[in-house]
Amino acid sequence: MSTALITHPDSLRHVTPPGHPESVARIEAVNEALIAPEFTFLVRESAPLADEAAVLRGHGHTYLEALKAAVPATGWAQLDPDTFLSPGSMAAALRALGACIRAVDMVLGGEVRNAFAAVRPPGHHAEAGRSMGFCLFSNIAIAAKHALDHHGLARVAVVDFDVHHGNGTQDILWDEARALFVSTHQMPLWPFTGAPEERGAHDNVLNVPLPPHADGTRFRAEIETKVLPRLDAFAPELLLVSAGFDAHRADPLAQLDLGVEDFAWVTQRLCDIADAHCGGRVVSTLEGGYDLDALAASVAAHVKVLMERGA
Repeated sequence: MSTALITHPDSLRHVTPPGHPESVARIEAVNEALIAPEFTFLVRESAPLADEAAVLRGHGHTYLEALKAAVPATGWAQLDPDTFLSPGSMAAALRALGACIRAVDMVLGGEVRNAFAAVRPPGHHAEAGRSMGFCLFSNIAIAAKHALDHHGLARVAVVDFDVHHGNGTQDILWDEARALFVSTHQMPLWPFTGAPEERGAHDNVLNVPLPPHADGTRFRAEIETKVLPRLDAFAPELLLVSAGFDAHRADPLAQLDLGVEDFAWVTQRLCDIADAHCGGRVVSTLEGGYDLDALAASVAAHVKVLMERGA
């Protein structure tokens, strides 16, 4: 078995205005990190374009048509204070979603043990009827629904350790009894959702907020005492990860105090759950992370663990 890396040059076509934190430079930094010799044995896969049927697993037809109509011929279209479209944004977003779906197919089809989708724009803030927070399509939530509906799984878990709450994933999976959504995130912090009281329509949501300046010790304790027991009890048949690296202490958009070693550690612990319940089957996708050096180092550490566990 092995680890797949799924990406596509179209990620570079989603161009945001100068100074925007979710920039082309992010994926360039990730790509540069993952061409190092230690990543030679990754199974490198080109992300396909998701079709409209895939998008509609998570979003309404009206939303999709409005988004397509908003794509500009030149320059930028602004959807909200944070979210922009450029001429290549739709292709990039469809590749990002397609990467996550292809990763699920590869892992559940036995082609690889686990997979990482190195794509942008991110997805976990996109709600069923609203783009926000740099996100256009809810990549990981739709991938979860694909695993449930197309592959016939009974239980899929999504774990989101981005510093911002995955409100879009929560929105789309809120009434999905077959999916458990778990999020660790800073609170208070935009988007100002993710309180412990938000538990889903079927008690299928677990939010674990962390206070500003929480460090790796606090993060690991919350994972050990709250996240892992809940995952263990749920016994997922596939584990999906929203891998945001903006909880790193160097990140400019938040105030958590994690380091590269903490991301490697949580990846190990999530792989332990996957080994116990679903044959090590993990699909991870890139979410946030806006300090380029910290992002590159954190992604490298995350993928190294996936490769070690996928061997």
